[in-house]
Amino acid sequence: MKQIQVLSVFGTRPEAIKMCPLVKELAQRPEFNSMVCVTGQHRQMLDQVLDIFSVRPDYDLNIMKERQTLASITTGVVEGVAQVVEQCRPDIVLVHGDTTTSFAAALGAFYQKTPVGHVEAGLRTYNRYSPFPEEMNRTLTSRLAELHFAPTQRNAQALEKEGITQNVFVTGNTVIDAFATTVRPDYMFRDPALGRAVEQSGRLVLLTAHRRENLGRPLEQICDAVLALCDKYPDLHFVYPVHLNPAVRETVFARLGQHPRILLTQPLDVAEMHNVMARCHLVMTDSGGLQEEAPHLGKPVLVLRTETERPEAVEAGTALVVGVQTQEILRQASRLLDDSAAYERMAQAKNPYGDGQASRRIADCMLAYFQHKSNGEECL
Repeated sequence: MKQIQVLSVFGTRPEAIKMCPLVKELAQRPEFNSMVCVTGQHRQMLDQVLDIFSVRPDYDLNIMKERQTLASITTGVVEGVAQVVEQCRPDIVLVHGDTTTSFAAALGAFYQKTPVGHVEAGLRTYNRYSPFPEEMNRTLTSRLAELHFAPTQRNAQALEKEGITQNVFVTGNTVIDAFATTVRPDYMFRDPALGRAVEQSGRLVLLTAHRRENLGRPLEQICDAVLALCDKYPDLHFVYPVHLNPAVRETVFARLGQHPRILLTQPLDVAEMHNVMARCHLVMTDSGGLQEEAPHLGKPVLVLRTETERPEAVEAGTALVVGVQTQEILRQASRLLDDSAAYERMAQAKNPYGDGQASRRIADCMLAYFQHKSNGEECL
């Protein structure tokens, strides 16, 4: 069989963290010719991840513009990916998850009649506006994709409910694979302030909040809860890598910027982030990726949203959805900070997102698909 030509397309930091382990897996297999196209939906944060994993793109659409809109991202990616696909003629285009890059790249590949493989398929909240625009992005990508790599059995069942039953493979989540590259016990933080924050006595909370649906009053309430926790627990301190979105930064720096036990940093690259996470006591986040990552390191997660498309973490006991109301966040965080038994139950719960072998499984499934062109079954 001739080499399988694979074009992986991604454009944001979270996508890159989850796709780079797969890109590296494909690159070391002689059955595949692995090509990478980045869109640059995030520029600086994307490049940091590429450097850490030593991945060099073959194509760079470089679409990022100041104050870019969802419409401008979508049209730029559709046109750019369609041109790249026409030029390199891959056998399959891989996209990841739920970003605008993923949906638009899948559409661009579809316009060239090229099969699409959807990595991290089947996540759903069933609320088209939360998370926005991610829920609709991933739903539409599922309609465009021909191969579906679902992290969990629940994700596969969500696809089945929508009539998607062929070429669905349960693989685990590639984000767990990334830890083999990033986390080290002797890791030295490049930012001295970050290193001091991690090493100081007391309990460290890693905090992130940036989702579009949390902008405005919800983010203000999250910040108020953080201040209340600092007042209640003198040993508590926070590290908050603040998203580059001006709407996030204006709120966060205005409310939290002067507190001596809250370190506001620039967005961290994946190695810095994973090593802070490995050393923290608790994670508070509205990020999807951290809900999957933190349990691998034994860190309880409080989800700063009203719902999650990752219910496996909640069911497994590694994450708890606490919403965006100040008093409820304070109550739930206090329970974990005051009750060591409740904390340990979450910290020791089994991570439902896999064993760090998802990239190998995805490669095996693609190889079997192209060898046999048969309907997919669960990939073991």
